[in-house]
Amino acid sequence: MSEHIPNVQQWERGPKIVAIGGGTGLSTMLRGLKKYTKNLTAIVTVADDGGGSGMLRRDIGMPPPGDIRHCMEALANTEPIMERLLTYRFTEGSLAGQSFGNLILAALNGVTGSFEEAVSQMSHVLAITGRVIPVTSADVQLEAVFENGTRVVGESKIYNFKKEQDCRISHVALLPERPAPLPAALEAIREADLILLGPGSLYTSVIPNLLVDGVSQAVAQSDAPKIYVCNIMTQEGETEGYTAADHLEALLAHGVPGLLDLCLANCAPVHPGLVEKYREEDAAPLVIDRERIAAMGLELEERALASTGGNYARHDPDKLAEAILEIYRRRAVRIFHGARRYILEE
Repeated sequence: MSEHIPNVQQWERGPKIVAIGGGTGLSTMLRGLKKYTKNLTAIVTVADDGGGSGMLRRDIGMPPPGDIRHCMEALANTEPIMERLLTYRFTEGSLAGQSFGNLILAALNGVTGSFEEAVSQMSHVLAITGRVIPVTSADVQLEAVFENGTRVVGESKIYNFKKEQDCRISHVALLPERPAPLPAALEAIREADLILLGPGSLYTSVIPNLLVDGVSQAVAQSDAPKIYVCNIMTQEGETEGYTAADHLEALLAHGVPGLLDLCLANCAPVHPGLVEKYREEDAAPLVIDRERIAAMGLELEERALASTGGNYARHDPDKLAEAILEIYRRRAVRIFHGARRYILEE
């Protein structure tokens, strides 16, 4: 793969890639993509209300920093000791379970007076590649409505509530509805050469971004290729029994027409030991139902994207980035067209 990694000049002039989502899946993808382009923007959900992020949200009224922090860790160019500091979690006292990286963001939020500026300043401190932008600065809660008509408010409550109800999620919503986006997020989408949704938790990491006012519309109106990156596995407490097409239908139901062009899915087998481990958690490798995806008018690309090591079934950052850039190069040509450097082939 090394021969495909660009030199410094190519990296600085690389395509403007916008990745929309949150959680571990998004940060894993960013680790691979940052090798290919300097012009990388992560637009991240702020609906989390659990763990250390939820604690800071309740105690000092700041937006949840967890997903933002994960993305900045993935894009950071820092010394190893700083990386260890950012990911360190306190184990005792009132700070037990809290991340040091979260506390830095909390301090910067107080010093700068806004979460958006805190994220910007921490990005400079960590010398990150690209940008990380909260999708909104509004104080939002995530509500899930289930197929049996019951509902629950709070991202952290959805898992247990779904297990109790034993039925699928019908849809999710933000409270208050249609919060205002950060202008920088919409600007990044408008200027993008490539837009990525996922990977990550479907209802709690990816879809909440689409519920912010104007985000779905901006994505749909873009001329850039729009790719949904499928998860490797289904997710307990959220997407048990879902196929790839089920994920796509949920995305489109929460978005607008024209939201997606293509679905990128893993075709490499997951290690049998991991499959058994996930089966105990009521999760399984994602089934790629090709005919249903084709009937939706979407293209499908299948690549060997799963990591071959570790205790979790996750994407290999380098394989995923290489696949994304190969698809992009095949679909886009360098033609000067007004202010844009890349347009789709006709």
